[in-house]
Amino acid sequence: MQFPKSKQLFEQAIQLIPGGVNSPVRAFKAVGGSPVFFKKAAGAYLYDEDDNRYIDYIGSWGPMLLGHAYPKVIEAVQKAAADSTSFGAPTRREVELAALILDMVPFLDKIRMVNSGTEACMSAIRLARGYTGRNKILKFEGNYHGHADSFLIKAGSGALTFGTPSSPGVTPGTAADTLTARHNDLEQVREICAREGSELAAIIVEPVAGNMGCIPPEPGFLEGLRALCDQYGIVLIFDEVMTGFRLAKGGAQELFEIQADLVTYGKIIGAGLPVGAYAGKAEIMDKVSPVGPVYQAGTLSGNPLAMAAGFALLSEIHENPGIYTELDQKAAYLEKGLREVLDEIGEQYTINRLGSMINIFFGSHKVKDYDTAVMTDTERFKDYFHGMLHNGVYLPPAAFESWFLSNALTYDDLDATIQATRQALT
Repeated sequence: MQFPKSKQLFEQAIQLIPGGVNSPVRAFKAVGGSPVFFKKAAGAYLYDEDDNRYIDYIGSWGPMLLGHAYPKVIEAVQKAAADSTSFGAPTRREVELAALILDMVPFLDKIRMVNSGTEACMSAIRLARGYTGRNKILKFEGNYHGHADSFLIKAGSGALTFGTPSSPGVTPGTAADTLTARHNDLEQVREICAREGSELAAIIVEPVAGNMGCIPPEPGFLEGLRALCDQYGIVLIFDEVMTGFRLAKGGAQELFEIQADLVTYGKIIGAGLPVGAYAGKAEIMDKVSPVGPVYQAGTLSGNPLAMAAGFALLSEIHENPGIYTELDQKAAYLEKGLREVLDEIGEQYTINRLGSMINIFFGSHKVKDYDTAVMTDTERFKDYFHGMLHNGVYLPPAAFESWFLSNALTYDDLDATIQATRQALT
């Protein structure tokens, strides 16, 4: 494939935008070359500015569960836009979407809409601190909860890809209040809680990590976190920006049958539009202004376009829960085919998968945390990424990102992806 228009746009963008992109991982620094610029998408396919078509395994980083430009979502957005793109005041759509989410997800009493997953996680941490009267939080190495200061301590996603687990601009005081532990290492969390438990406001975790590759929880890990939070009076926060409504109708809470105190969501509740939310037990959520003293606000929170789009998407999922079985079957089919090809060509690899989240790590060791993720063969991934790109398959442009399947993918698409893998690596 050729990308002359994308290269031209990138050269222009570099003069106008830091690094030529509005989010670091898009810059292709982890894989080399120039980023591809896209102009449209439909179903399982992306189309770039040079009219190349790709089978998509990003899905806008997760929310396109039913595929791009899903007709009911587009219709809902068009109808809402005709009534105005923003009010800065309450609307019926906010109430309808809130009711739908609380009906679909177990253990939640109240929800507050915000504008992104980053804002949701930032607000949840502030709320946990306000509720408990404590200052410190515990996060896990390689987990990414957005770019708020508290989270840029051994973070995943772009921070991991670029080898900058901490960012200039994060104050020593903020860093001192953020404790880190190895993902999937419950014993280390026990040690930290024994030492710091009375000062910990929250433990925040991606129940299935997706920003250092797809890394499911080890048996007993999430259950152990719940028990420790109960023991020490700590707020347990599930960051479900990726897993919410993707792994099950009720997200990770339903899948693992574990009740978090607070849960955060991202763009899937807006069908890909800029939106987020945090939700949880009434006794905690009622500490949020204007009912309680913990302040959080936003002119665009509950934006009518996002509310309409999210209601259309989640309604479809609510009415057709068999979507999750179909997605799991497709992901299992893809995993089986990839393993057969990789075994056939003698590749050293690990495939991690849970539901419709999956990715390939190159190397011979198991990948279960930050340390084992960064030990994988990223040079081999670069070759693989560009081989797949030139064979019409668009993967996340970094080794440390989960792939996301949409239900718009056909088995022919999956077969094409498996065949592209053979061609990319031989």
